[in-house]
Amino acid sequence: MMVSLLSLSLSLLFAFLGVLHLYWLVGGTWALNKVIPTKEEEKSNLKIPPLATLLVALGLLFLAFVYLEQTSFINHLLPVTLGIVALWFVPILFLIRAIGDFNYVGFFKRVKTTAFAKADSKLFSPLCLGIALAGFAIIFLG
Repeated sequence: MMVSLLSLSLSLLFAFLGVLHLYWLVGGTWALNKVIPTKEEEKSNLKIPPLATLLVALGLLFLAFVYLEQTSFINHLLPVTLGIVALWFVPILFLIRAIGDFNYVGFFKRVKTTAFAKADSKLFSPLCLGIALAGFAIIFLG
């Protein structure tokens, strides 16, 4: 039951994040100023290529499907090996993201006063740590 609840939670979260990236892909701007790292008090001139945004969106939607498969809502459609690799990949990746690059992202970043850095400290890094912990719990309890 716990594994199904955690899996469903991660599935819904990844689906939401995937749809959010699709929204940005088609020109949406909500929260866009807080999701791209910048140097101290600089505006971001970084233009994320649409293909990169699409790939991230598709990756997140794929992860939503991977975790949905861990519930009893759908039959297992993915090859077993792919599911196992994905289940290990996600918590490791998000734990690394939570720790960060020691400059702009993660709990140990140096730049802490930008809009992104504040959002990262309050939301993004804790969310990444939560995803990692939930992912490891799914592996070890499942």
